[in-house]
This record gives sequence, C-alpha cells and structure tokens, in this order.
Amino acid sequence: MNTITPDDGPPKGLAPSPAAPYLDAVSATALRRPAVRRLLALRAERRLTRAHVHTTAQCLNVSDRTVWRWLAAATSTPETAASPGARHTSRFEITPEIRVLLAYWHGNASAVHRELAARVRAAAEANASADAPATDSATASAARPAAPPPGGAPTAAVPVLDTVPSLSTFLRAVRRDVTAGERAGYRDGPEAARSYDVFAKRPRTWRNDVWEADHVQAPLRVEADGTLVHPYVTWFIDCATKTIPGLAVTPGYPTRASILAALRSAVLRTAPYGPVGGLPAHVRFDRGRDFLSRTVSTALTALDADITVLPPYSPHLKGSIENLNRNATRMLFAALPGYTPKKPRRRPDRRPAAPVLSFEAFTEELLAWTRWWNTEHQPDGLGGATPLEAWQADATPLNDVLPADVWAFTLEDDGRTRTITSHGVRFQNRDYIADWMTGQAGREVTVRFMPHHGHEIEVCTPHGRRLGTAHLADQATPEQLATLRRARTQRARRLRAEAKAAERLRRDRFAPTTEATPARRLNTMTAAAAARELDEHHDTDLSALALPDLIPPAPPPADWATPASLRSGTRTAGPTPDPTHEDSP
Repeated sequence: MNTITPDDGPPKGLAPSPAAPYLDAVSATALRRPAVRRLLALRAERRLTRAHVHTTAQCLNVSDRTVWRWLAAATSTPETAASPGARHTSRFEITPEIRVLLAYWHGNASAVHRELAARVRAAAEANASADAPATDSATASAARPAAPPPGGAPTAAVPVLDTVPSLSTFLRAVRRDVTAGERAGYRDGPEAARSYDVFAKRPRTWRNDVWEADHVQAPLRVEADGTLVHPYVTWFIDCATKTIPGLAVTPGYPTRASILAALRSAVLRTAPYGPVGGLPAHVRFDRGRDFLSRTVSTALTALDADITVLPPYSPHLKGSIENLNRNATRMLFAALPGYTPKKPRRRPDRRPAAPVLSFEAFTEELLAWTRWWNTEHQPDGLGGATPLEAWQADATPLNDVLPADVWAFTLEDDGRTRTITSHGVRFQNRDYIADWMTGQAGREVTVRFMPHHGHEIEVCTPHGRRLGTAHLADQATPEQLATLRRARTQRARRLRAEAKAAERLRRDRFAPTTEATPARRLNTMTAAAAARELDEHHDTDLSALALPDLIPPAPPPADWATPASLRSGTRTAGPTPDPTHEDSP
C-alpha cells in the first residue's frame, strides 16, 4: 500500500469540508494527545494518509501543517506526544541584547540574524584554533576567520548564542516578543511608535468648560494682493459640544494677532458672531511660539481662563482640535482649487496652471463650512445631534463679556506713558494722528495695539479709558509700497544668486573611485589664479592691513614693577643725549 507523505498533493476527490468545528478550545486541546497517538499508530501500520491528517486538523481547529509538525516532534522526541503543541521553555526568545541590536539596525531583523550567525561562527573558529594541536597550528593560522557583516555593531555588543535559530524562527520570535509599536519605533523613531499606542478618552463635561486652540495650514495657495500664499486658520473648538465658537484666517504665517482675533470672535456672542461663545473656563494649546507669547497669556488671564500648555509632541492630548484639522482637510480643503496634499517646500512653488481662489473667496468657503459644521454636521459622540443642538441642549450658564472689554483684553499694551505733541503720538519711531487730538497737546496717554497692525493704534488714558483710534501719519501710497516690494524682491534674488555663486566656489569636488583609496580633489587651478584670489581677499580684509607690531612700545619707567615677559617686548631705550653736546643756537 502506498503511503502519502506530507510533500504529496491532496488526494483526488477529497474536498475540504466548509463546516466549522464544533469543539471548543478546551476540548480540542484535550483531544490532541489521543489524536496524535492514533496517527502514530496508523503510521506504524503504514496506513497513514493525508486524509487522516486533514480530518484531524479540521476536528482540532488547526492547520494540516501543524498536525504534521506534531507528528514529526513525536517521532523525534516521544515525550512530546503527551502534550502536542504545548509550548516549551526552550523556545527562542528575544533578549535585551538582541533588542539593542534591533535598535542598532533600525528594526532590520534579518541583519540582526546575520550578525548573530556570524558571531557564532567566529566564536566557533576561535575555539577550534585554540584547541588545535601544535601540528595543525600552521593550518589553523592560515584559516580565514568568519568576517562580521559590513557596518555591523561592535563585536562586544553581539551576544554569542548556543544555537542560532533559523531565520523564520527568529522572525517569528521578533513578531511575538517585540510589539508592533516597538518595531515601528526601531524603524522610524519614537514618533512612529506613538501611532500604535492606546489613549484613553476624556470624559465629556459641559459647554465652555474646555476649549482647544491650534493653527492649521490649508494645503493650497490663494491669491492675496497679487501674491500666492498658503492661508492659515486659527480656531477654537468646544470639547464638550464640538462647536467652533470662533476662528481667524491669515494669508501667510499666523501671529499672535491671529490668535487674538480668533479669541475675540470666539468669546463674543453678539452680531456678527454667535450664538456660540462666552468665556471658557480652561483653554488647551500646544507649545507654539504665538500661543506662548505674553500678549496671548495676558488676554486669556484677563478673561479668567485657566491655560494648559501641553507637553511637546503630544497631539493626542488635544484630540478635539486635531480631529477638526483632519476633517477640515478631508471635507473642505481637498475639494478646493489648488489643493496640494504634499507639504510645502522651502523653495517658492511655481504658479499653478489652474486658476486659484482669492483670499476673500477662500475665507467665504471656510466660514460657510464652519456654519455647516455647527448646524448640520453630526459628529460621533453627540447622539445624532449637531454641535449647535448639543450646545443649546446644555443648560450650563454662560459668562458673557461686554464687547468693549473684549476689545481692551485682546490688544497689546507696551506699558509706557506717552504725551500727545503737535505731531500726534510717537509710537515705534512713527507718528500717529487723529482728528480728536485737536486741542489735547500735552495730554498723557497710553497706547494699545494689535500686533503687526502698524497702520493704526488705539489711544487710551493712563486709567484705561479709550480715547479713540489714531492712524499712521505720512503713510506710504500703494504705488510706493508696490515699488518697495519689487525692490526688496530683486535684492533678495540678487543676494540668493551671490550666495549660490559663493557656495559654488567653496564646493569641493572629488574623483570617483571603485577601490579603497584616499580621496583625490578635482578642484585644480593655476598658482597665478590662486595668488590673485588671495590678493583680493587680503585687500578686502582690513584687519590684515593693520600692523600693530611694527613699532614696539617704549619701555616703561624704571620704577614700575613690570614682568620680564612684557619688558622683553619693548624697544631698547637709546642713550640719553648729553646737553653739553647739543648745538648752540
């Protein structure tokens, strides 16, 4: 009778049963031992077929390969027949030394396995050469030791294993003993490992209890005053109801003025803002330079809001605003003209061929999407309600603030007292005037201003009462500003070209090689050219033209206590002239 081995194909006419096994895990484990003993008996009688193994595997809810492995283990080691498939303490495990090697190779487990195998071979050859008799010393010395893999870790850091497992066993041990987050951390750094972490969800509180704030760059460019820029959105979100109380859009990089404008629109509930708003109890944001500024901290403190500055690289601690940023990118920005999912480059991007949105049109689209988010969108966690419905269903009392107070809190004060002169108010080396200043020359005032808004300031009394707005005197015309921008652009372009030319002069070129030889420079020039360039360099270096040691200083008087080292650097005093030998008139 022919015996079907594990390498043979499945018997003809045998189709696997699609029925699921009826045994639970405990019963299937208990039946392993009698099943393996029966299969061993069939093998001893030369009646074992693949059909027997397949039926056993189906009943025990394992694969056919697993049953064949049990039979092989029971044949080589009869003791394992008592507990087929049981884990033994002798299995290979990942040790701390191997973890260090995984970190050294950035998660490349195959490279670690090669290094372990090379280390064991080198240790075996070293032991063999040490134990070789004297007659075989010449042969042992001529033997070439196993070389470690190129670029490997130091030999002392590689452990010597008793037996190196196979590559499949080693990879299986890595997958078993090293978590997916640890493998990602070895491969791409700690930031990649955080994506595999599990984070708890904060309990839902009530409206205006906690707000979160952040900047987000829209992955597209808009036209602002003839220039293509990436717009930034600064907004707040109420963590309990997921409403967006306020936002501000900045063409280009945001500043603390963007945060103050967004805060003003978020706090006020009167037209054109609202109905969401009020004073928050807590505000969370990251360590952005604008959020950590004194102006923003002073404004939030004046509004009686507790500030929570999150640790760096912890976006999971402000998940509400991060989720809003992702949703805005997927739901709005991706559908707008000029959407570019890639991160912006340092170099200026080329002007897109398709038409782009103006800054006004982009702002209108964003405000419309914000209204849709608050009034129609149904985020998870609100029980099918919209953010505005969840806000209105919350009975928590609101703390409102007068618009005049919000105006005062969201402006920066330099803390100085100034005097109105005949030229107006002097601020940042510029004069600001207004019609209401007539007849008030000599009055002491203070200045409050929005950062980076130099066209106007707010003038107040030393006690904080607002007097009025003052505008910049002798403000440049739009034509002058356009000419100035063009001149600055040309100057920046010229400086970049000169810096690039200087970098080419400093660049060293070396000859390529296919062997391990010293590097050979290719930047050759004549001696005359080198001397000419050095002369030009010396002529422009004024410090090289100075000759401080040409004439040594005169010696100090004899009664001075002068160190010998300083006295030796002075010129020798000449003989004292005799008055009798002087020429008489």
